[in-house]
Amino acid sequence: KQLKEKVLGQAPKPFYPFADEYAERINVENRIGTYDRVRTVIKKMKKYKEELYFSEVTPVFLKEYETYLTKQGNRINTIHSNFKIIRAIYNEAFRQGLVKFEDNPFLRYKMKTEKTTRVYLTEEELKKFEEVEVTPGTKMELHKDMFIFSCYTGGLRISDILQLQWKHFDGTHINFKVKKTNSQIVIKVPTKGLEIFDKYHKKGLRPNDFIFDILPATIYKEGAKALDPALSSATAYIDKNLKTLQEKAEIEKKISFHTSRHTWSTRALRKGVSIDKVSKLMGHAAIKETQVYARIVSEELDKAMDVFND
Repeated sequence: KQLKEKVLGQAPKPFYPFADEYAERINVENRIGTYDRVRTVIKKMKKYKEELYFSEVTPVFLKEYETYLTKQGNRINTIHSNFKIIRAIYNEAFRQGLVKFEDNPFLRYKMKTEKTTRVYLTEEELKKFEEVEVTPGTKMELHKDMFIFSCYTGGLRISDILQLQWKHFDGTHINFKVKKTNSQIVIKVPTKGLEIFDKYHKKGLRPNDFIFDILPATIYKEGAKALDPALSSATAYIDKNLKTLQEKAEIEKKISFHTSRHTWSTRALRKGVSIDKVSKLMGHAAIKETQVYARIVSEELDKAMDVFND
């Protein structure tokens, strides 16, 4: 093969057919969220350049494409996410022997990111949020309880809380598989979380019933392709109600459900929980993901010391 390529040269290898195959393999694995993101990235690239070969994906091409995406209104971190997928496709092509390692454009092109602000509630703001009065039995009450539960219980993601079933709770701990990382996690439920569980535990519940009754009971029978849209729809509804609750609590910060995750992590670090334990409970793949919160707490301590400069 190498001799033939040396003598006759290499036929140009088209990028998009391989990228489409890469996406379909992800689809077969039922990684629907990732599949949708990959399809979106490929669609955007095709709009920029209809026909593309691996040999054309150079550092210069990436720089020009980055400029194009910026003019289209894409933020730096959005472009970074897009380029991570392009890099993953390129790496897969290398593993299959379609391209050479030294031709990888990402060896010479540096992807950019910008620092994002992580919104979290202070102890005082969380208390104000908890004290907001809501009508019992409404979706507003349910969404409020779910947010508070996450603020006290490991900062669980909304996708995980929505899928918590009574079989995952043994009376003291929840034991489940994290949707994003597919890793198993065990968390001891604190008193506040137990109180919320007790509120929603009714007679006649079955192990497969959802703790927070939002997703349809038949969602898993409908297949993986039905789950992601259901999670997205529920999250949008919850975030809308959280905005109302935030306004009632007179909290100036704009919050979403993910704010509960940031709130738990900063609270845990302030209370002296070590960073490795916080990382484990949050289900982070690497401790560097948790270090962001450690820096936030450190900055708070620095500001506290500034009072001695007055």
